[in-house]
Amino acid sequence: MLRHLFRTVNLFDTAKSALFLCILAGCHGQSGAGGGARGLVYYETYDPRSLDPALSTDVPTGEMITLLFDGLTQFNADGQLLPGLSDRWTADRTGQRYVFHLRSGVTFHDGRPLVAADVKRSLLRVLSPGTRGGRVWPLLPIAGAQDYADGRARDVTGIAVLGDTAIAFTLTEPLAVFPKFLAMPVASVVSPAVPADFGQHPVGTGPWRFVAWEHDDYLRFARNPSYWGGAPLGESLTVRIIPEALTRAAEFLAGRISVVEIPFGETKKWEQEHPDWLKRKPALRPIYVPLNNRRGALRDPRVRQAINHAVNVPEILRTVWNGRGDLAAGSIPPTLGGSDPSRRPYSYDTTEARRLLRVAGYPNGFSLQLWRSGTNVEMGRVAQAIQAQLAAVGIQVEIVSRDASSMREAVRKGDTDMAITDWWADYPDADNFLYPLFHSASVGPGGNYAFYRDRVTDSLIMVARRTVGQSAREALYRRIDTRVYDAAPWLYLWFAVDLWAEHPSIEGWDIPVVFNGQRWTKVRVKAGR
Repeated sequence: MLRHLFRTVNLFDTAKSALFLCILAGCHGQSGAGGGARGLVYYETYDPRSLDPALSTDVPTGEMITLLFDGLTQFNADGQLLPGLSDRWTADRTGQRYVFHLRSGVTFHDGRPLVAADVKRSLLRVLSPGTRGGRVWPLLPIAGAQDYADGRARDVTGIAVLGDTAIAFTLTEPLAVFPKFLAMPVASVVSPAVPADFGQHPVGTGPWRFVAWEHDDYLRFARNPSYWGGAPLGESLTVRIIPEALTRAAEFLAGRISVVEIPFGETKKWEQEHPDWLKRKPALRPIYVPLNNRRGALRDPRVRQAINHAVNVPEILRTVWNGRGDLAAGSIPPTLGGSDPSRRPYSYDTTEARRLLRVAGYPNGFSLQLWRSGTNVEMGRVAQAIQAQLAAVGIQVEIVSRDASSMREAVRKGDTDMAITDWWADYPDADNFLYPLFHSASVGPGGNYAFYRDRVTDSLIMVARRTVGQSAREALYRRIDTRVYDAAPWLYLWFAVDLWAEHPSIEGWDIPVVFNGQRWTKVRVKAGR
C-alpha cells in the first residue's frame, strides 16, 4: 500500500472542488441546479493497488475499476450476468466459439468511439509478457492466450476482430461459463491511448469518470453524462479509505458515508437501534474448515463425517456468529443454480460421531491442529468453539494462531490438519465453488485446501464445464456437490449473510453478491435531503 500522497487532477477537478468540500462535511442533501443528487460516499478498507484493469488483483482495485470501465459483459448486484459493451452474443453448439456484438454509440471518456479492435488490444495488453502482476486466468481459456502470455507467440490466435462491431473468441476447449469470465475487471476495455501512468489517469467507458486520487485518503469520481447505460443518478461519488470498522460505523452515523457494513460486535445494537436502515443478503461466501484428506486420521471419510456430526454448527452460528449465516449442506451457495435445497446439513449427533470414530479405528480419539488467522477475532472464536466440541468426542485440538499470510502459505502447502477459512466468489456460478475447491488440478494454491482427490468428481466437473444447457449443467452441479458432501472433505459450517446499513438520506443502493456487482448508477440522495 502506498503511503505517500500523490495528487492527480484533470478538467473535472476545479468544477468539483466545492462539491467535494460539501461531501467531506456529510452534505448528503445538496442538489445541483439540474436537480441531480449529490454527495454519494463509499469507502474501502485500504488503498486500491491501481486503477489499471491489467493490474486488478484485489477487491478495492476491482471495485474501482468497475466504476470506470466496462467489459463485454457485467454482473448486477444479484450476480446476474448482463450485457455490457456487447449487447448480445452467441455460442456454437460445443461452447467453444463465441461471437460478441458491440453495442453502437459507445465512447470512451476521452471522446474516442469504441470499436472491436479496442477489445482485442485491451486483452492483449493484459496478457502481454511486459505486463506484470495481474490475474490473467479469466483470459487463459482463449486459444493461444497462454503462449502469448509466455512470450512464445506474437498474437492470440483465438481472438478475431470482425470489423468494427464484433469480436470472436475460440477457446482451447468448451467452457460454458466463459461469458462470466469476461465480466471480470481484468477483461475491461481501455482507451487505445494508454499513457505510462494509466493506473493513475484511467480512461474507460464506464458510468463514472476519474477526477482525483489522494492515496490512502480518498478517490473522487464524476458521473459520465454520456454513459451508454444512462448517466448515474448521483452527480459525484467519493470513495474514502477507512481501515477501522468502528471508525466507519461512526462516520456513517455522522452522515459522512452513505452505506456501511455492520461490525460483527455491533450486530444486536444496530438491529435494536436502527432496524429500518439495515439490508441483508445471502453472500456467495462459505465459512468452512478444510480437513486435509491426506493427513493421518483425516484420510478416512468416516472420521471426517464424525467431525461434522460432533460440532454443533447451529449453536456456534447463533452464539458466536450472531446468526449472520445460513447453515451449509454443501459447498454451493443456496442462491445459485446447482445447489440442492432438499439436502440437509450434518446433524449434531455425538453418538453417531463416536460410532463413526470407533468403526474407523479411533475409539479413543486422536489429536489434530486447527489453524486460524490471529487477526480475525470472529474466526478465532469459532475455532475455540470447534475445539471444545470435538474434545467431547475424544478429538484433542490444538489451535495454531498465525498471521494471515503465514496461515495461507501453510494451508496451500498442505502442512495443516484443519484451518478455518472462507471462500469469496470471483464469479457467481457453481463452477466457482466446485472446480477450484474440489478438482484435483486445484489442490493447494488453486483453492482445494482439503487436498480432496476423486477421479469421478474430476470427470463430472469437466463435463459440467463443457455443458452449454443451463438446466443440464445445474443438474450436474447438484450431483457433484452431493458426491463431495458425502465424502466430507470439509467441516461444513455456513454461508455468510451480509448485513449493511443504508443511510436514510440515500436510496437505490443494494448489497452486491460479487465485488464488481455494484456500480452506483441507480443510487441517489432522496429529494429534499
